[in-house]
Amino acid sequence: MNSNFITLLKPRYWLLWAGIGLLWSLTRLPHRWQRFTGKKLGLLFYKLANRRRKIASINLKLCFPELNEKQQHKLVRQHFESLGMGLLEMLSAWWLPDKRLKSLGTVSGLEHLDAALKRGKGVILLSAHFTSLEIGTRFLTMHTAIHATYRPHENPVIEHFMQKSRESRAEKAIPREAVRDMIRSLKQNKALWFASDQNFGHKNSLFADFFGIPAATNTAISRITKITGAAVIPFFTQRIENGYKVILLPAINMQGALQDATKINQLIETQTRNAPEQYLWVHRRFKDRPEGKVNVYD
Repeated sequence: MNSNFITLLKPRYWLLWAGIGLLWSLTRLPHRWQRFTGKKLGLLFYKLANRRRKIASINLKLCFPELNEKQQHKLVRQHFESLGMGLLEMLSAWWLPDKRLKSLGTVSGLEHLDAALKRGKGVILLSAHFTSLEIGTRFLTMHTAIHATYRPHENPVIEHFMQKSRESRAEKAIPREAVRDMIRSLKQNKALWFASDQNFGHKNSLFADFFGIPAATNTAISRITKITGAAVIPFFTQRIENGYKVILLPAINMQGALQDATKINQLIETQTRNAPEQYLWVHRRFKDRPEGKVNVYD
């Protein structure tokens, strides 16, 4: 047993290990019961996480001003239910074998990925932070090998499980800051999973509209495609009544940083409008503001 794993067994992590054991048990429930339990976990989070509930409420008021107060309140609750289901979906993606999951997901648009790979310059799988993101990626790995970018988790126990999952499902896992490794993967004609729809601050970002609101948008995809010539294939997952729909769209015509950022945000907005409760509204997407604009989260 290596020293890193021994560190994870220290008493300060025992409660977390117990919680992980409980969650592991929940992923063994039949799918419909897992969804029911996930909804209840999400509503518990809704009641306890005052700050995140406030952030989600602000985001939804900004992005869906056409909804009245009752409708917005309902959508916030549905979003937290979606978060709870997403948690168990993520853990199922980590822990369940393909035979338990395969029948739940359909993948459309693989021909777009195949055509892009035939160009020989690599493919960026442009994704976004929807609550079924992890399980959608798992369905895609049943059809093709991918290299995945990720942000390391600060908690070492959680990072241990995330790393084990990445290593077992993706051909390669690349830290979000390791741009050279991403470029190397693309030059090897690999499919690189990448999500750029969170607020990373002003560095390497510009403002492009998202739901009509200027949002700090990372320009890494534009910069990487300019270097490598890689194709950009949008990749989204939507939770449906009896499973999941994984959607691959035709390659984006990349034109320049601002045009690309605007186009990417519009694509994500379109997918979000199809299932608004499933986008990650608890993130402060509009934290950074153009000069002279007020902080919307005060």
